[in-house]
Amino acid sequence: MSTVAEDLERPRGLDLVAPLIPVCVLVAVMWFSELVDAATSANLDQHGIIPREVDGLDGILWAPFLHGGFGHLVANTLPFLILGGAIALGSLERFFLVTVITMLVCGVGTWLTGPDYTVHIGASGVVFGYLTYLLSRGLFARHLGYLLGGVLVFFFYGGALWGLLPSPGVSWQGHLFGALGGILAAWLLHGRRGDESLA
Repeated sequence: MSTVAEDLERPRGLDLVAPLIPVCVLVAVMWFSELVDAATSANLDQHGIIPREVDGLDGILWAPFLHGGFGHLVANTLPFLILGGAIALGSLERFFLVTVITMLVCGVGTWLTGPDYTVHIGASGVVFGYLTYLLSRGLFARHLGYLLGGVLVFFFYGGALWGLLPSPGVSWQGHLFGALGGILAAWLLHGRRGDESLA
């Protein structure tokens, strides 16, 4: 895993583009899935997370790539690109780890606590994970740059945290557990490191 000094030295030139490719690929998969879903009778949305149903467990992997229409997808695309890109620019390995941890915590939490007879889809849980990771990593790493970055992220996206509150027709469970996954990722990746300080 890269050090803080390495993170600050990169990216330059083409290195600005390379870390963003995986983020864009994930978004491209979301758009391709929605196009297939809209153009065919495949009904891909049925493969989302179905709480407490064994058949709905695989939705933990598929749900972030499925959306309830293009409006839902558009709402998730920009924050996914911006917040995910911010993590990837610092460290591509860290981006993958944050994504996996968030998907698992979000998915399992939603599967355990979501209402019966519902299907949960969308990348918003992962987006909330990216958000809380960026907000909390400075506290765990005790790194001034991360803290300032968290303040900036909060300024632009802090209002999204209202989405953690229960709301009819919205998978707030996915939002909540995605956010918890982001905090867990920040703790696992930064909380046990003693070499980072505010200096």
